[in-house]
Amino acid sequence: MSYKPISLFIGMRYLSAKRRSSFISFISLVTILGLAIGTSVLILVLSVMNGFSREINTRILGAVPHVTMYSHFSLVEWEEYTDEIKQQYDVMAAVPFVRLEGMLSANGRAEASLINGIEPIYEKDATIVNDFMESGSLEDLKPGQFTIVLGNILAASLGVKVGDELVMVLPQITTSPLGALPRIRSFTVAGIYGLGSEIDANVAFVHINDAAAMKKIGDSVEGIRLYLPDVFDAPLVRQLLAEEYDDFYVSDWTATYGNLFASIRLEKRLVGLLLFLIIAVASFNMVSALVMLVNDKKGDIAILRTMGANRGVIIGIFMANGTIAGLIGTGSGVVTGVILSTYISEIVAYIESVFAVDFLSAETYFIDFLPSQLLLSDVVIVGTATLALSAIASIYPALRAGDISPMESLKNE
Repeated sequence: MSYKPISLFIGMRYLSAKRRSSFISFISLVTILGLAIGTSVLILVLSVMNGFSREINTRILGAVPHVTMYSHFSLVEWEEYTDEIKQQYDVMAAVPFVRLEGMLSANGRAEASLINGIEPIYEKDATIVNDFMESGSLEDLKPGQFTIVLGNILAASLGVKVGDELVMVLPQITTSPLGALPRIRSFTVAGIYGLGSEIDANVAFVHINDAAAMKKIGDSVEGIRLYLPDVFDAPLVRQLLAEEYDDFYVSDWTATYGNLFASIRLEKRLVGLLLFLIIAVASFNMVSALVMLVNDKKGDIAILRTMGANRGVIIGIFMANGTIAGLIGTGSGVVTGVILSTYISEIVAYIESVFAVDFLSAETYFIDFLPSQLLLSDVVIVGTATLALSAIASIYPALRAGDISPMESLKNE
């Protein structure tokens, strides 16, 4: 008869068998709970970090240009450059722009803003802004009508809605009979968007012709913005474009948001390592629990040895006991972690609504909700590593049990 089923059977029985000391049962329970909590929290944290990375890629990098080419000269025939770039590079969209930096004022309030002059026909296929319009549309930006589209946070700060008037003030100086004055123009709010990110608080859009009129550059544009299928190709494309088009200053999204993306990746690794160490501590608590179990079962071990069980059977019993305990803790932790990761956004939103608190604000952070993206690879890695640690932690107590002398044990019973 094979010894493996016997070792497994007895090891499983020892999990639920009554022990002489309730303290041993308590330590075993704490060990299993520690594994479950550590595993579930690690899966949850990794999923939240994945969610933050996803939101950067979609809500922020989906709304900002991946590569920007600033012209050193008056750029009128910009279509020639966009057609040439599309033929040479894998570019999803290439659109012209005029950039304004100024102050928007309404109802006695003022906010510093970045105003992008865009061509709505091209822009709607390049960015995701049009997909997140709360009212109005980018197509409502008509040349010569001086209309503007705002983020919902910016609109709330100014106290305006669609159809209201606001004033744009640019720092460029205009000479008049009254002296040097900043450029001022009234705009009508044509739309409000809400990406749920920091962009909502400081970015507005106007028609490119109106932006050019405000900047007094005639029919020229300031440059070209490129949108790529893969945002991580931006640094390479920027380098190639900078070498080929020396009449342009070329930058990419990593100059503005690269540090944010890198910090999230670094935090994911550091927090993951920290939580993994917590799981390691919980796993090696199993050493103490199994050592005490071995001491508690010395009589049983002696009886098994006198009945013909060899050292391998005894080792297998306690290896099975520790591994099964690790499996219970890991399995319950994985299930809990998957459930929490799936519903954490809804849970946090419910807590915010009940207690009237904001865990994340788009004015402080780059998004205003807690995202989550559960990856099967994270679940597999965490679960496998936790089980491996549990099995490793069982080795020493099992070897110690295998070395127990039957005669000494029976003598002390």
